[in-house]
Amino acid sequence: MPRNPSTGVYSKPAGTTPSVGQIIDPAPWNQLTSDLGNEITNSLPRDGSAPMVAPIKAASGTVSAPGVGFASNPQTGIYLKGGGLLGFTQNGVDVTFDKGMVYAAKSGDYTALASDDNAVHRFTAAATLTLTAAATLGANWHYVAIADGGDVTIDPNGSETIDGAATLVVPNGYSAFIICSGSAFFTNKVLTRLVAKADSSAVGSFIDGLLLSNNASNPNTHIDFAAGSARSGSNFVSSGGTFTKRINGTWAVGTGNGSLDTGALAASATYFAYALRKDSDLSFDVVFSTSATIGGVTTTLLTGYTIVKQIGVVLTDASSNIRQFIMYPRDFYQFVTPIREATNIPISTVSALLAITVPNGVKAEARLRLMFSSSATTNSALVHDPAKGTLIAGGNDSGGSVGTIQVASGFAVGGGDVWTNTSRQVRYVSGASGSLWVWTDGFYFPCGRTA
Repeated sequence: MPRNPSTGVYSKPAGTTPSVGQIIDPAPWNQLTSDLGNEITNSLPRDGSAPMVAPIKAASGTVSAPGVGFASNPQTGIYLKGGGLLGFTQNGVDVTFDKGMVYAAKSGDYTALASDDNAVHRFTAAATLTLTAAATLGANWHYVAIADGGDVTIDPNGSETIDGAATLVVPNGYSAFIICSGSAFFTNKVLTRLVAKADSSAVGSFIDGLLLSNNASNPNTHIDFAAGSARSGSNFVSSGGTFTKRINGTWAVGTGNGSLDTGALAASATYFAYALRKDSDLSFDVVFSTSATIGGVTTTLLTGYTIVKQIGVVLTDASSNIRQFIMYPRDFYQFVTPIREATNIPISTVSALLAITVPNGVKAEARLRLMFSSSATTNSALVHDPAKGTLIAGGNDSGGSVGTIQVASGFAVGGGDVWTNTSRQVRYVSGASGSLWVWTDGFYFPCGRTA
């Protein structure tokens, strides 16, 4: 009879236990020898010359005495843990293996489950990742969240925390490795430190390089930006080489392409340059706008980009060409050809405003040269910031920008740096009637360059 399949015990056939003098019945003895032959055939050869033809069944074993071990080291092998889980032991110490990683893309809010242990989820849009209770997920549960299309807010269950906080925001373009302790959640701290540093008020705002210049081949329509970087708060972008934008076309990604946020190029206009950062790869670009603030820039064409900082300005002339300029460190722009703003205009003790060629909509510090003539020999002219109110020119009053006339109807020359109002105006006045000439050599428009 065959071996019992549940116990593995073989019982020989009846009539195969002989006694002295007994006549042997060949039938049971033939059955016995047949069974023995079959069992020898079904045994696993020690030399490995034949494989198993059915699953091998081992004892459950323990961590110190595994069900499958080795003759030379019986404490190393495989055993059956509680709950039907397979365990591996090495020298009597349990060896833990991670679950297979599972990747999935998520396009919206999601709740991470116990079955997501060792999962990697890429969020393709802004979303909230809710974490199941830590006690349910258990210690050692871990998970990776990638923000690839919008910020992802990680929200633990109830009053539970992640890195000690109620929530953690994974900015678009970043990722977080989340670990459960059984009662709270933690990350590897890389993201937490980066976010804390980026949001620190000590980071501030600055521009390093990125000086503007007229393009050599197309000076009337193209602007070159030198290599450099810009930061405003947590936003940072850099450019490793010269970058060119065309101002007489709507914005398109890349060097040499159009740059206007909206509309067509206008004559005698002001265009402010803003550094852009592409959200997906942090690359550099520039957009021009007539808006003096980031909030006023039209962003219809800028999907997928962050406006980092205002980095410069250009002016167009009456023919809609870019005025030729040379830009120096610390945000000073010098016109290649000085601009004559006023020729022999009347000036008197009645204060008046004069519009000059500087950026519109913002305050700028104009570098002016002046010429003054008067029939009065004790006379001077004063050009000043309108924010000071109405001043009186003269040695006993607020002084002058142009020296006193020594010869009646002669000329005195002078100049200086004068701040304008947001309408591009300066105020002028004299101690007595005369005539005034004004030239603008350039202007200082502060964007944050310190060198």
